[in-house]
Amino acid sequence: MEPRLVGPGPYRATRLWNEIIELFRAGMPLRKHRCRFKSYERCFKASEAVDCLHELLGSNQNFGPEVTRNQTVKLLKKFLKNHVIEDIKGRWGKEDFQDDGRLYRFPPSSPLKPFPKKPFYGKEVIKFPDWNEPKAGTSQEHIPVKSVTMNSDMWYKRHSIAIGEVPACKLVFRRELTQANIEEVWKSMTLSRLQKVLGLDSLDEVLDTKLVNSKHIVQNAYNVNKQGIVTLEDKSKELPHWILSAMKCLANWPSCSDLKQPTYSGFERDVFKTIVDYFGQMKEPLLTFHFFDVFVSVLGLLQKHSKAVEALQISCLLLPPENRKRLQLLVKMMAKISFNKDLPPLSESVRTRTLMVQAFSRCILCSRDEIDLDELLAAKLVSFLMDNYQEILSVPSTLKSSIEEHVVHLQRVQFQKSYPEVYRVRFPTPETEAVLFPEKTKQKSPILMWALKKPFQPFHRTRSFRM
Repeated sequence: MEPRLVGPGPYRATRLWNEIIELFRAGMPLRKHRCRFKSYERCFKASEAVDCLHELLGSNQNFGPEVTRNQTVKLLKKFLKNHVIEDIKGRWGKEDFQDDGRLYRFPPSSPLKPFPKKPFYGKEVIKFPDWNEPKAGTSQEHIPVKSVTMNSDMWYKRHSIAIGEVPACKLVFRRELTQANIEEVWKSMTLSRLQKVLGLDSLDEVLDTKLVNSKHIVQNAYNVNKQGIVTLEDKSKELPHWILSAMKCLANWPSCSDLKQPTYSGFERDVFKTIVDYFGQMKEPLLTFHFFDVFVSVLGLLQKHSKAVEALQISCLLLPPENRKRLQLLVKMMAKISFNKDLPPLSESVRTRTLMVQAFSRCILCSRDEIDLDELLAAKLVSFLMDNYQEILSVPSTLKSSIEEHVVHLQRVQFQKSYPEVYRVRFPTPETEAVLFPEKTKQKSPILMWALKKPFQPFHRTRSFRM
């Protein structure tokens, strides 16, 4: 059975689980083994299962070569718990699988997971105010008018208007898009673009769009500093200063401007543990439980680099500003630590990059109801984030420009609908321009203009000038 790419869409985690089970059953070699003077047919050692599944996951484009042997053992524990495998005595249901020589076998049929039933969220219709009717209390009859003293000049102006010599000026109520309208436009166009990039007919199966906060999108797009990091309006949601100092210390090692230089061996490991413990105690991952299915769907696009980057750009724009800022700072630190050759090893047995993924993947992405592929999916996403964090965690400029242009267009269209006569005067069409400006001089013909631009011809003497 050949592995296939599981693309974006609903229930991607479940589809991946079933795909791995089928591949593992088809690819795991089975043979006779002896245990305690007894032979067992069609079984395998635990270490053999780890070897086979580790190679299978590493060569599968849905997971990749960064899957570790330890992660493979954890997955096999879940296989044993869910009766994908059983020991040679038919026991299963516990996660007591170890990378050793104990014997296991497949049951007659490994259970595939059914697709969970999710509530249908329904499409959210974005409503705009009625531009054809003025708001209550804004009619001309209800506007207080200040009494004026009539003099000769005032009488002349009113008389001129009355007899038609001067056009009367009408009070115009210009109903512009409110901030709430603009935020809803941002939400609508952002979700529409995300749906298009993911290639889905609807976002309903992966996202409850009613829970997407339009204010968050606008704040993430505009409230940023020179480095592109979100600036928070509520300063109480900022990271504690001591955590920021610790992150800067490791990211800029050995230049620790916020901390004193270490005076003992292993100082950098203690700082790292402090950071891991802080992010590990969060009740919800930075990408939030609500957006889990969206980010898992994006993982199906990693083979198409530009689309995956754009999909993650847009998805990260939906996050609460405090989550987005923490994600920006954390992933930036992880990437800088991974490439910092001056930083001593933070682990004796694990490479620094792998350690970063293992330490922080769960605080970045996990589901509310723990699923069996949480760790592998999170590791895949975090690895991609580290490699492309500068692009992914920046505001998508193309989307921002298109939304801003659309907002300007909406403002002009609504003004045109509300006041067609005023609009026709202020923004004349080519057909009405000649009527509005009859005295406008015509441009000179192209031939005359060409004749004036002829180069100067030198004087030539002819016979008539001879003496």
